Amino acid sequence: MLILEVSPMSLIRWQPFREIDELQREMNRFFDVLIPKESIGNGEKAVWNFVPSAELIDTPEAVNLKLEVPGIDPKDIDIEVTADSVSIRGERKSESKTEEKGMTRTEFRYGEFHRVIPLPVHINNTDVKATYKDGILTLALPKVEEEQNRVVKVAIAAGEG
Repeated sequence: MLILEVSPMSLIRWQPFREIDELQREMNRFFDVLIPKESIGNGEKAVWNFVPSAELIDTPEAVNLKLEVPGIDPKDIDIEVTADSVSIRGERKSESKTEEKGMTRTEFRYGEFHRVIPLPVHINNTDVKATYKDGILTLALPKVEEEQNRVVKVAIAAGEG
């Protein structure tokens, strides 16, 4: 490294490859946080965790929850419902295989998720209905009777202004 001194300031020789190495280390650290690894024997495999998108719709009779879980077999989804939250856990196990010009290409994607969604009202967790179609899990969560009758009409009194 060449250092030149000039009056009160110092000039330092620029080393672009050192900066590229540092950038690569930072990017590796960034992806290690995004893609945690799980040790298996002598090797490691990437564990892809994801959080499925959810939509919560509050109607007078029920709370409807939709969750995007494409590529997950319904038997690999575990749903637990309490009076005020829904816990959904699942695992994606998919494989694609293509054969072309004497070459076989196989890709695997695995991943787990766990999401707990707090509900805006208490629900009757013994009458929950779940359906799964085209990668969308839909839960119909009926409100308890007290919650259904909770809406109160308020009359407006005419006042002098």
